[in-house]
Formats: sequence, structure tokens, C-alpha cells
Amino acid sequence: MSRTTTLLPALLVLAALSCPGPARAQAGHQLPDIGSSAASLISPAEERAYAARMMGDLRQLGLLLEDPLLVEWVQSLGHRLAAFSDRPEQPFRFFLVRSREINAFAYLGGHIGLNAGLVLTAEREDEVAAVLAHEIAHATQRHIVRSVEAAQRDSLPILLGMLGALAAAQSSNSSSAADASQAAIAGGIALLQQRQINYTRANEHEADRIGIQILARAGYDPLAMADFFDRMLRATRSQGDSTPDFLRTHPVTTTRISEAKDRATELARLPASPEAVSNEPLHPALPSRVHGSVLLRQGPDPLGFRLARERIRVLSADSPALALAEYRRRMRAGETLDPAERYGMALALTLSASSEEALDLLDPLLRRYPQRTWLELAHAEALERDGRRERADAAFSRLLERHPGNRAIALSYAALLAARGSREAGLAAQAVLRPLLATDPADVHVQLGFARACEQAGDLTRAAEAYAEAAFLSGRAEDALNQLQRLKQREDLDYVQRARIDARIAEITPIVLELHERGIRAGSPRGPGAAPS
Repeated sequence: MSRTTTLLPALLVLAALSCPGPARAQAGHQLPDIGSSAASLISPAEERAYAARMMGDLRQLGLLLEDPLLVEWVQSLGHRLAAFSDRPEQPFRFFLVRSREINAFAYLGGHIGLNAGLVLTAEREDEVAAVLAHEIAHATQRHIVRSVEAAQRDSLPILLGMLGALAAAQSSNSSSAADASQAAIAGGIALLQQRQINYTRANEHEADRIGIQILARAGYDPLAMADFFDRMLRATRSQGDSTPDFLRTHPVTTTRISEAKDRATELARLPASPEAVSNEPLHPALPSRVHGSVLLRQGPDPLGFRLARERIRVLSADSPALALAEYRRRMRAGETLDPAERYGMALALTLSASSEEALDLLDPLLRRYPQRTWLELAHAEALERDGRRERADAAFSRLLERHPGNRAIALSYAALLAARGSREAGLAAQAVLRPLLATDPADVHVQLGFARACEQAGDLTRAAEAYAEAAFLSGRAEDALNQLQRLKQREDLDYVQRARIDARIAEITPIVLELHERGIRAGSPRGPGAAPS
């Protein structure tokens, strides 16, 4: 058998991998027209299904950093930027990944992930905002779907050219025919790879340009993107081979940094947009739990960003003890911890069962920075861990009175009450979470917290409903349907409970049937791009 013949199976495999099969285009489920046929590749329903599966996988693997305060921080920052994007009506979800690697990414359905390591590397909030604005641009420009379309469009002519080169080589009787065939295949593969690289570079430049515009419109420093990329590039050169994941997926060159600086400088010369200093709430398409509570940026808050960064440092560590050791090591080296770092150390002490020492750090911080919600929450939680329950309840009551309906405060207090384990604490947690449940029933964490509170209070039917709803919101529609159908078999349900369960079953059933038609079932293989096991 000739070497040319043995190369044919490899070529066929390449053709299969490079040319996706026909996509199912269904009426009413196509993406908006962006000047390409990307809408025929994947529908919005499929985007949501794949994104939900990815989030479920990340959650199961313990890779999501879902602390209420940090979720509120990254969502507020992200939605504030998204409100000034080209598509403010597009749904977005911003989340933190519990990884010290420096990376960020955009996924289907407006899902944008930010690694803890990237926030720890940033020196100011404007730099984190720059990365988020860049990823928002990837999402609004549909770069993920368009890259798949480009690969599909480019691969067929290149493969046909490879086949032509193979035919020409086979028609020759020379001894170099096999070498020519191999060279044709190698050249075709190289050309496919180069086309993908070129397309990625075009995406990156487009995301830079649009991201810098978003930054400027939202009132952030448009130079922050170039500053962050420049500092990372210099750090990488000094560290040798240890290139951050972010630079592997977002290749940065001195030319690209220079272009970003030029764009930012040009924007800085323009008069400030009145929108960037408005006191009006954000775009009405934002989720209800952030709409009306997140105002546009009125000026830098360095302490607020540093508090968030230190909280991420503690909660992304492998254990509270290791986070505490990191702070103690710096103190032994003669470093003086700033206020935000002392807050981080207090968190690590509280989580390490040293709440009394944590209170010693937090008391002077609260005197210096009164009514700082993050400091007050840390103080209240340390009081609870130290056994001062009445003082902890009073502290949370003051916070809720000053910030009624605040998601982070309510979830933190409900979690504290759940840890007490009594029926009275369960009833109190129900009362704390009910306002959130009424304003945003699509919040999976509120549903989970309410389910635990109901279970603790002895309301098992309502707990089962909330657990089913949390399953549905986590992308497990079939699991939610099965839970509700089992719940419906109970004989102690009253008329109102049974009617409510029947109505939810009727709403979820068509969704499950549609997922079945698309080949997505409970326990089925993960969708493309999902987190690996």
C-alpha cells in the first residue's frame, strides 16, 4: 500500500472535523442577522441549553465562586458596562471562577466568566472593567458562532484543493509522489490553522476597539485595557515560559497595545458623554435584581475594589488556613497590611474558627469606615461565629433596615440562620428571603436558600417546590419535572398546592419535550464547550 493511500483516511477524518454537518434552522429560533449565516448554526434555545449545562458542570466541580457579595459585585460591574454596549438588551450573566489562573472568557448566551486570578492581578477596578468590556464585545459581536461559521466556510475549498493536489500527485509515477501527497495535506492543514488564527486576531482587534468604547461610555479609564495588557506582557517576559492562560487565548503584541493606547487617547480627547455621569438606573432590560439598584459609575472607589479583591483572595484559596498563612507570611516579612488586607485577614480568621482575633481586626476598621456594608457583614458573621448570637441578629437587622431587599445581606443572613438548625431559625430565614423570592423568582441561589429554610421550618412541600425550581434554573429541566411529578403524588397536598404544582408542570413539560427533540436529556453528554470532568 502506498503512502498516499494511507494518508486518505486522515484526510477524510480532517474533512469530517472541519466541515460540520447541516445545522437545524428552525423558525423563531434564529439568532439576529449580523451579516452572516451564523444564525443557522445554533438557535438561542440551544445557546441557553449549552450555557446552562456549562454552569451546572462548573458548579458540580466546585469551580464557581458564588459568594453573594462577590456575585453582586461582578454582576453590578458587568451590567453597568453592558448597558453601554451595542446590544444592551442582550441578556448577560457574569460569574467568577474559583481559579488563580489569569483568564477570562465569553461563552454562548451572554455568559462571561472571570477567573479569580485575573482580579488578583489587577491593580484597579478599571482594569477588571477593561477585560469585561473586551469579553462583552466578543458576546455582542457573536464571535463564537461566527468563528464556527468561518471554519465551515473556509474548510471546504481548502479541502477540495488538497484533494486536487493529491490527485495530481497520484497521477505522477515519480518516486516523489507520496512526498507530494503528504506535503499537500500538511499544507492544507497549515492553511486551515492560519485562517483560524487570522480570524481570531480579527476578533481580538474588534473586541479591543468596541471594548474601549464601552469603557469610555461607562465612565471608566479607556487606557486601562492597554495598561493591563502591557503589564501582563512585561510580567510574562520576565517569567519565561509561565504564560497566563489569558495571553494564550488573547495573544497580545506591542502593536496591539499601541493601537489600544491610541484609541483610548483619541476617546479621552472627546467631551464626556452625559450618559456616563447620569444618576438614572441602568437599561430596563437588566435583570430585576440589579435594575434600579446599580447606578452608573460616579467616580473611583479604590477601597471597594480592594475589599472585593481581598475577599476573592480568601475565598479562592484552597483553604481558609492557607489564606491566613499568606497574610501571616507577609506580616512576618515586615509588610504592613492596608485596610483591605486586614479585612481579608479577618475573613480568613473567621473561617478558620479564630473569630475573636477577627473581631479585633474588624472593630477599628468599622470605626474608620462606618457603614461600609462589606465590613459590617464580616463583623456580623464574626459575632455569630464567636457565639454572640444576639449581637449578630441585631447587626443583620440594622443592615436589612438600611438596605431592604439587598440580595447579598439577605442570603448571608439566611445562610447564618440555616447553620443554627432550629425551626425558629428556619422561619426567620423564610421571612428574610420571601421579598427576594417575590422580586426575582429566577434567582437559583434564592430558591436554594428558601428551600433549605422551608425544610428547616418543617414546610416540606414548599421546600420540594423550591428545590425543583432550583434544578430547573440550573439547566436541569427534566430533573425538575421529575421532582414535581413525584411531589404531586403526595396525598397531603391541599388544593392550592396541587394547583400550583400542576401549573408549573404544564409550563416545564414543553421545554423538556423540546430538549428531547434536540437530543438533550437528563444525564446526556455535555454540550460543546462545557467544563471537562
